[in-house]
Amino acid sequence: MTAQPALRIAPPAFLSDPALLAVLAALPGARLVGGCVRDAIAGRPVADIDLATPIPPDAVTRALQDAGLRAVPTGLDHGTVTAVSGGRGFEVTTLRRDQVTDGRHAQVAWTTDWQEDAARRDFTINAMSMLPDGAVYDYFGGTADLRAGRVRFVGDPAARIAEDYLRILRFFRFHARYGHGEPDAAALDALRGGVPGLARLSPERVWSELKRILATPDPRGAIQLMDALGVLPAVLPGPFDLACLDRLLNADGPADPLLRLAALVPGAGLDLAARLRMSAAERDRLVAWAGPLPVPGMDDDALRRLLADAPPGALTGRAWLAGDAGADWAALRDRLAGLPRPVFPLEGRDALALGVPPGPGMGELLRGVRAWWMEGGCRAGAAACRAELARRLAG
Repeated sequence: MTAQPALRIAPPAFLSDPALLAVLAALPGARLVGGCVRDAIAGRPVADIDLATPIPPDAVTRALQDAGLRAVPTGLDHGTVTAVSGGRGFEVTTLRRDQVTDGRHAQVAWTTDWQEDAARRDFTINAMSMLPDGAVYDYFGGTADLRAGRVRFVGDPAARIAEDYLRILRFFRFHARYGHGEPDAAALDALRGGVPGLARLSPERVWSELKRILATPDPRGAIQLMDALGVLPAVLPGPFDLACLDRLLNADGPADPLLRLAALVPGAGLDLAARLRMSAAERDRLVAWAGPLPVPGMDDDALRRLLADAPPGALTGRAWLAGDAGADWAALRDRLAGLPRPVFPLEGRDALALGVPPGPGMGELLRGVRAWWMEGGCRAGAAACRAELARRLAG
């Protein structure tokens, strides 16, 4: 007996996309799945659009090619083919069931049973599927949970977590974005019990999920819950400064996950960047926020001296981390944004032109002139700096 849709919604705007319609036309019976269904029901913007189908990956590839579309085998072991249409990629995954799981990866087998496929998903709000006409299939109460702001595991929470310990961090990401009110009690017990399994996750995956949690509009409730359940100390070094994170959000600081991490973990720097295997750019930003602080009341010369040694973004970040919602700190950040970064106007060729031979002596002379330039508020131009260099040579 074929299951009946749980509800019907007006087909969302993204279903008018000709590129998506071409993929759906090539795969009769395919449904939209996962986040795009959840967000369409919730009335939120939709980012990625994923599809599922009961036909196996090789048949998906043939059907797409027969329709003149490109098929890229992006994850055949897990039944995923990326359909390229209109210059965009749409992931198409064959319905599957888990055969063996190891806490992070699963060996799967294909199925034609939509409910069996939905049963292997993490949360009820992610386990819904939708036909192009807006008919939504909801086997585990995801629509009710979405309305209630409840993030609930599909089936037994402990079993879902044991299949993939990354689901612990995913729970907090979805709770931060969709949850309100008291979290699901059964989920909390399972999350606490699953904490030792977090050690099996790669640092890159941990950081990827932490970034998503910290990028939510207000991650404080999720972060506090992570701390209470022992999840936060399992993935980040303490002590944690929840008050600093609170100040940053109360001051309407930028929704920058790295800045929020720096607020949460005081003195975060090279050790934390290495632990989470951050990119070089992320590491450099994190380290740059650990320097001297600009403070309200500093004159322009003092701010220029700081800017000479650090880019504006680093100083603004330091100001966000040190300050609060007060008008003085807001004014300081505005001043930092408006001041051009001073650049010391001399180079080695200026010293060579005055007859200074290359070597350590040249570097010492230039550093001395730069210190003089800094003392003057970084105001002296190239001519004045060359004159100071000549004076030092003559002296």
